[in-house]
Amino acid sequence: MSIIIFIEQGQGETKKGSIEAIAYGAVLAAQLNTTAIGLVIGKIDFDLASLGEYGIGKVLHDEAQGLNPSDSGAMAKLIGEICKQQAASTIVFSNNITAKKVAPMLSVHLKAGLVVGAVALPVTTNGFVVRKSVFSGKAYADIKINTAVNIITLNANAFGHVAEKSGLAIVMKVNHAPAASTIKTRKVNATSSSVSLNEAGIVVSGGRGLKGPENWGMIEELAGLLGAATACSRPVADANWRPHHEHVGQTGLTISPDLYIAVGISGAIQHLAGVNRSKTIVVINKDPEAPFFQYADYGIVGDAFEVMPKIIQAVKELE
Repeated sequence: MSIIIFIEQGQGETKKGSIEAIAYGAVLAAQLNTTAIGLVIGKIDFDLASLGEYGIGKVLHDEAQGLNPSDSGAMAKLIGEICKQQAASTIVFSNNITAKKVAPMLSVHLKAGLVVGAVALPVTTNGFVVRKSVFSGKAYADIKINTAVNIITLNANAFGHVAEKSGLAIVMKVNHAPAASTIKTRKVNATSSSVSLNEAGIVVSGGRGLKGPENWGMIEELAGLLGAATACSRPVADANWRPHHEHVGQTGLTISPDLYIAVGISGAIQHLAGVNRSKTIVVINKDPEAPFFQYADYGIVGDAFEVMPKIIQAVKELE
Protein backbone atom coordinates (compact mmCIF):
# COMPACT_ATOMS: atom_id res chain seq x y z
CA MET A 1 0.00 0.00 0.00
CA SER A 2 1.12 3.60 -0.55
CA ILE A 3 0.16 7.24 -0.09
CA ILE A 4 -0.17 9.17 -3.37
CA ILE A 5 0.16 12.97 -3.27
CA PHE A 6 -1.12 14.88 -6.30
CA ILE A 7 1.34 17.68 -7.09
CA GLU A 8 0.63 20.76 -9.20
CA GLN A 9 2.99 23.32 -10.67
CA GLY A 10 2.50 26.92 -11.71
CA GLN A 11 4.88 29.43 -13.29
CA GLY A 12 7.78 26.99 -13.16
CA GLU A 13 7.53 25.95 -9.52
CA THR A 14 5.57 23.69 -7.22
CA LYS A 15 2.41 25.33 -5.91
CA LYS A 16 2.44 26.23 -2.23
CA GLY A 17 -0.63 24.10 -1.52
CA SER A 18 1.02 21.08 -3.11
CA ILE A 19 4.12 21.53 -0.94
CA GLU A 20 1.88 21.38 2.13
CA ALA A 21 0.16 18.30 0.73
CA ILE A 22 3.54 16.61 0.18
CA ALA A 23 4.63 17.25 3.76
CA TYR A 24 1.24 16.05 5.05
CA GLY A 25 1.38 12.88 2.95
CA ALA A 26 4.96 12.14 4.01
CA VAL A 27 4.09 12.38 7.71
CA LEU A 28 0.96 10.26 7.17
CA ALA A 29 3.01 7.61 5.36
CA ALA A 30 5.44 7.45 8.28
CA GLN A 31 2.49 7.18 10.66
CA LEU A 32 1.10 4.23 8.68
CA ASN A 33 4.53 2.69 8.04
CA THR A 34 4.12 2.90 4.27
CA THR A 35 5.55 4.86 1.32
CA ALA A 36 4.71 8.41 0.20
CA ILE A 37 4.78 8.90 -3.58
CA GLY A 38 4.34 12.17 -5.45
CA LEU A 39 2.35 12.27 -8.70
CA VAL A 40 2.86 14.95 -11.35
CA ILE A 41 0.81 15.00 -14.55
CA GLY A 42 1.67 17.06 -17.62
CA LYS A 43 4.74 18.91 -18.79
CA ILE A 44 6.99 20.33 -16.09
CA ASP A 45 9.38 23.27 -15.79
CA PHE A 46 11.30 22.34 -12.64
CA ASP A 47 13.45 19.55 -11.20
CA LEU A 48 11.12 16.92 -9.75
CA ALA A 49 13.94 15.30 -7.77
CA SER A 50 14.06 18.40 -5.56
CA LEU A 51 10.64 17.47 -4.15
CA GLY A 52 12.51 15.02 -1.94
CA GLU A 53 13.30 18.04 0.25
CA TYR A 54 9.72 17.87 1.55
CA GLY A 55 9.82 14.25 2.65
CA ILE A 56 9.00 12.00 -0.29
CA GLY A 57 11.40 9.48 -1.77
CA LYS A 58 9.74 8.89 -5.15
CA VAL A 59 7.89 10.96 -7.73
CA LEU A 60 5.89 9.56 -10.63
CA HIS A 61 5.71 11.75 -13.72
CA ASP A 62 3.20 11.15 -16.50
CA GLU A 63 3.42 13.70 -19.31
CA ALA A 64 -0.07 12.55 -20.35
CA GLN A 65 0.27 13.70 -23.92
CA GLY A 66 -3.16 14.31 -25.40
CA LEU A 67 -4.81 14.94 -22.04
CA ASN A 68 -7.04 17.99 -21.89
CA PRO A 69 -6.29 19.41 -18.40
CA SER A 70 -9.75 21.01 -18.35
CA ASP A 71 -11.42 17.60 -18.63
CA SER A 72 -11.86 16.65 -14.98
CA GLY A 73 -13.34 13.26 -15.84
CA ALA A 74 -10.38 12.24 -17.97
CA MET A 75 -7.97 13.54 -15.32
CA ALA A 76 -9.75 11.55 -12.59
CA LYS A 77 -9.62 8.33 -14.64
CA LEU A 78 -5.91 8.80 -15.36
CA ILE A 79 -5.09 9.42 -11.68
CA GLY A 80 -7.27 6.46 -10.73
CA GLU A 81 -5.39 4.08 -13.00
CA ILE A 82 -2.06 5.19 -11.59
CA CYS A 83 -3.34 4.86 -8.02
CA LYS A 84 -4.56 1.32 -8.72
CA GLN A 85 -1.19 0.39 -10.19
CA GLN A 86 0.58 1.76 -7.09
CA ALA A 87 -1.88 0.06 -4.70
CA ALA A 88 -2.68 3.43 -3.13
CA SER A 89 -4.56 3.36 0.15
CA THR A 90 -4.79 7.16 0.46
CA ILE A 91 -4.67 9.98 -2.09
CA VAL A 92 -3.91 13.52 -0.90
CA PHE A 93 -4.76 16.73 -2.76
CA SER A 94 -4.41 20.37 -1.85
CA ASN A 95 -7.96 21.68 -1.39
CA ASN A 96 -8.00 23.95 -4.44
CA ILE A 97 -10.06 24.31 -7.61
CA THR A 98 -8.45 21.24 -9.23
CA ALA A 99 -9.25 19.07 -6.21
CA LYS A 100 -12.84 20.31 -6.07
CA LYS A 101 -13.34 19.18 -9.67
CA VAL A 102 -11.27 16.01 -9.75
CA ALA A 103 -11.45 14.45 -6.26
CA PRO A 104 -15.22 13.69 -6.29
CA MET A 105 -14.91 11.98 -9.69
CA LEU A 106 -11.86 10.05 -8.49
CA SER A 107 -13.87 9.02 -5.43
CA VAL A 108 -16.51 7.47 -7.68
CA HIS A 109 -13.91 5.86 -9.94
CA LEU A 110 -12.08 4.19 -7.02
CA LYS A 111 -15.15 3.71 -4.78
CA ALA A 112 -13.19 5.66 -2.19
CA GLY A 113 -14.31 7.70 0.79
CA LEU A 114 -13.66 11.43 0.43
CA VAL A 115 -13.08 14.15 3.04
CA VAL A 116 -12.88 17.70 1.72
CA GLY A 117 -11.11 20.40 3.73
CA ALA A 118 -9.00 18.35 6.16
CA VAL A 119 -7.24 20.37 8.87
CA ALA A 120 -5.22 17.68 10.66
CA LEU A 121 -3.58 14.30 10.19
CA PRO A 122 -5.98 11.34 10.35
CA VAL A 123 -6.34 9.49 13.62
CA THR A 124 -5.68 5.82 12.84
CA THR A 125 -5.88 4.19 16.29
CA ASN A 126 -9.45 3.08 15.64
CA GLY A 127 -10.07 3.12 11.91
CA PHE A 128 -9.35 6.16 9.75
CA VAL A 129 -10.80 9.40 11.16
CA VAL A 130 -10.20 12.76 9.46
CA ARG A 131 -10.94 16.15 11.02
CA LYS A 132 -12.33 18.81 8.68
CA SER A 133 -13.64 22.35 9.04
CA VAL A 134 -17.39 22.97 8.83
CA PHE A 135 -19.72 25.99 9.04
CA SER A 136 -17.22 28.23 7.24
CA GLY A 137 -14.42 27.32 9.63
CA LYS A 138 -16.40 27.99 12.83
CA ALA A 139 -16.39 24.33 13.91
CA TYR A 140 -14.83 20.95 13.15
CA ALA A 141 -16.23 17.54 12.31
CA ASP A 142 -14.48 14.17 12.67
CA ILE A 143 -15.28 11.93 9.70
CA LYS A 144 -14.60 8.20 9.79
CA ILE A 145 -13.85 6.64 6.40
CA ASN A 146 -14.71 2.96 6.13
CA THR A 147 -13.60 2.30 2.55
CA ALA A 148 -10.40 0.53 1.50
CA VAL A 149 -9.17 3.66 -0.31
CA ASN A 150 -9.33 7.16 1.17
CA ILE A 151 -9.13 10.57 -0.51
CA ILE A 152 -8.25 13.72 1.44
CA THR A 153 -8.14 17.33 0.27
CA LEU A 154 -6.04 19.44 2.65
CA ASN A 155 -6.97 23.03 3.51
CA ALA A 156 -4.25 25.60 2.88
CA ASN A 157 -2.23 26.59 5.96
CA ALA A 158 -3.83 23.75 7.95
CA PHE A 159 -0.65 21.70 8.26
CA GLY A 160 2.22 23.54 9.88
CA HIS A 161 4.95 20.92 9.53
CA VAL A 162 6.53 21.85 6.19
CA ALA A 163 10.26 21.55 6.86
CA GLU A 164 12.88 21.21 4.16
CA LYS A 165 15.12 18.15 4.43
CA SER A 166 18.21 16.92 2.65
CA GLY A 167 18.00 14.38 -0.14
CA LEU A 168 16.49 14.01 -3.59
CA ALA A 169 13.50 12.00 -4.75
CA ILE A 170 13.75 9.25 -7.35
CA VAL A 171 11.82 10.31 -10.48
CA MET A 172 10.06 7.60 -12.47
CA LYS A 173 8.40 8.14 -15.82
CA VAL A 174 5.02 6.49 -16.27
CA ASN A 175 2.86 6.46 -19.35
CA HIS A 176 -0.90 5.93 -19.29
CA ALA A 177 -3.10 6.75 -22.25
CA PRO A 178 -5.65 9.39 -21.17
CA ALA A 179 -9.28 9.08 -22.16
CA ALA A 180 -10.35 11.07 -25.21
CA SER A 181 -11.77 14.48 -24.30
CA THR A 182 -14.95 15.97 -25.72
CA ILE A 183 -14.32 19.39 -24.13
CA LYS A 184 -13.27 22.29 -26.33
CA THR A 185 -11.02 24.94 -24.79
CA ARG A 186 -9.71 28.35 -25.82
CA LYS A 187 -6.30 29.58 -24.71
CA VAL A 188 -6.26 32.92 -22.89
CA ASN A 189 -3.02 34.76 -22.21
CA ALA A 190 -2.68 35.76 -18.56
CA THR A 191 -0.52 38.60 -17.35
CA SER A 192 2.76 37.40 -15.90
CA SER A 193 2.31 39.67 -12.86
CA SER A 194 -0.98 38.16 -11.76
CA VAL A 195 -0.96 36.19 -8.50
CA SER A 196 -3.53 33.46 -7.92
CA LEU A 197 -5.77 34.16 -4.93
CA ASN A 198 -5.81 30.47 -4.01
CA GLU A 199 -2.01 30.28 -3.87
CA ALA A 200 -1.14 33.77 -2.63
CA GLY A 201 0.74 34.08 0.64
CA ILE A 202 -0.32 37.72 0.94
CA VAL A 203 -3.66 39.26 -0.13
CA VAL A 204 -4.54 42.96 -0.20
CA SER A 205 -8.31 43.45 -0.28
CA GLY A 206 -10.56 46.48 -0.62
CA GLY A 207 -14.15 47.29 0.23
CA ARG A 208 -16.72 50.05 -0.20
CA GLY A 209 -14.61 52.33 1.97
CA LEU A 210 -12.50 53.02 -1.13
CA LYS A 211 -15.54 54.86 -2.58
CA GLY A 212 -15.01 53.84 -6.20
CA PRO A 213 -12.95 51.83 -8.71
CA GLU A 214 -10.88 54.91 -9.55
CA ASN A 215 -9.22 54.61 -6.12
CA TRP A 216 -8.04 51.02 -6.53
CA GLY A 217 -4.57 52.08 -7.58
CA MET A 218 -3.27 52.08 -4.01
CA ILE A 219 -4.54 48.50 -3.48
CA GLU A 220 -2.77 47.35 -6.63
CA GLU A 221 0.40 49.31 -5.82
CA LEU A 222 0.74 47.80 -2.34
CA ALA A 223 -0.01 44.34 -3.71
CA GLY A 224 2.66 44.79 -6.37
CA LEU A 225 5.25 45.83 -3.79
CA LEU A 226 4.44 42.84 -1.58
CA GLY A 227 4.09 40.28 -4.37
CA ALA A 228 0.49 39.84 -3.26
CA ALA A 229 -2.85 39.06 -4.87
CA THR A 230 -5.72 41.54 -4.84
CA ALA A 231 -9.23 40.79 -3.61
CA CYS A 232 -12.46 42.57 -2.75
CA SER A 233 -15.69 42.29 -0.77
CA ARG A 234 -18.96 41.23 -2.39
CA PRO A 235 -20.52 44.72 -2.60
CA VAL A 236 -17.48 45.88 -4.58
CA ALA A 237 -17.84 43.02 -7.06
CA ASP A 238 -21.62 43.50 -7.29
CA ALA A 239 -21.04 47.17 -8.11
CA ASN A 240 -18.64 46.09 -10.89
CA TRP A 241 -15.77 48.01 -9.33
CA ARG A 242 -13.71 44.81 -9.48
CA PRO A 243 -14.09 41.48 -11.32
CA HIS A 244 -16.12 38.81 -9.56
CA HIS A 245 -13.21 36.35 -9.47
CA GLU A 246 -11.61 38.65 -6.85
CA HIS A 247 -14.60 38.41 -4.52
CA VAL A 248 -13.74 36.60 -1.28
CA GLY A 249 -16.34 35.59 1.28
CA GLN A 250 -19.07 33.06 1.94
CA THR A 251 -20.46 33.41 -1.59
CA GLY A 252 -17.06 33.89 -3.23
CA LEU A 253 -13.61 32.38 -2.76
CA THR A 254 -12.46 30.99 0.57
CA ILE A 255 -8.78 31.78 1.09
CA SER A 256 -6.18 31.24 3.81
CA PRO A 257 -3.10 33.38 3.12
CA ASP A 258 -0.31 34.06 5.59
CA LEU A 259 -1.29 37.74 5.59
CA TYR A 260 -4.67 39.31 4.74
CA ILE A 261 -4.85 43.11 4.59
CA ALA A 262 -8.42 44.46 4.56
CA VAL A 263 -8.80 48.09 3.52
CA GLY A 264 -12.16 49.81 3.96
CA ILE A 265 -14.03 46.54 4.67
CA SER A 266 -16.44 46.54 7.62
CA GLY A 267 -16.14 42.79 8.21
CA ALA A 268 -19.63 41.38 7.77
CA ILE A 269 -19.93 37.73 8.82
CA GLN A 270 -20.30 36.68 5.18
CA HIS A 271 -16.91 38.20 4.34
CA LEU A 272 -15.23 36.76 7.44
CA ALA A 273 -16.35 33.28 6.41
CA GLY A 274 -14.06 33.51 3.40
CA VAL A 275 -10.94 34.83 5.14
CA ASN A 276 -11.03 33.63 8.77
CA ARG A 277 -8.40 30.95 8.08
CA SER A 278 -5.79 33.63 7.31
CA LYS A 279 -2.78 33.37 9.63
CA THR A 280 -2.59 37.12 10.21
CA ILE A 281 -5.32 39.70 9.53
CA VAL A 282 -4.63 43.44 9.32
CA VAL A 283 -7.64 45.78 9.20
CA ILE A 284 -7.60 49.42 8.07
CA ASN A 285 -10.89 51.23 8.67
CA LYS A 286 -11.87 54.71 9.85
CA ASP A 287 -14.82 53.30 11.84
CA PRO A 288 -13.52 52.12 15.25
CA GLU A 289 -16.72 50.08 15.67
CA ALA A 290 -16.20 48.08 12.47
CA PRO A 291 -16.82 44.36 13.27
CA PHE A 292 -13.60 43.37 11.51
CA PHE A 293 -11.50 44.79 14.36
CA GLN A 294 -12.81 42.03 16.66
CA TYR A 295 -11.08 39.43 14.46
CA ALA A 296 -7.97 41.41 13.47
CA ASP A 297 -4.48 40.60 14.69
CA TYR A 298 -3.53 44.20 13.95
CA GLY A 299 -5.86 47.16 13.39
CA ILE A 300 -5.40 50.72 12.18
CA VAL A 301 -8.25 53.16 12.86
CA GLY A 302 -7.86 55.78 10.17
CA ASP A 303 -8.88 57.00 6.73
CA ALA A 304 -7.56 54.59 4.07
CA PHE A 305 -6.70 57.57 1.85
CA GLU A 306 -4.31 58.79 4.55
CA VAL A 307 -3.04 55.46 5.88
CA MET A 308 -2.37 53.57 2.63
CA PRO A 309 0.06 56.10 1.10
CA LYS A 310 2.11 55.98 4.32
CA ILE A 311 2.19 52.17 4.28
CA ILE A 312 3.18 52.14 0.60
CA GLN A 313 5.99 54.62 1.27
CA ALA A 314 7.22 52.59 4.25
CA VAL A 315 7.32 49.40 2.15
CA LYS A 316 9.26 51.20 -0.59
CA GLU A 317 11.83 52.36 1.95
CA LEU A 318 12.37 48.76 3.05
CA GLU A 319 13.33 47.60 -0.44
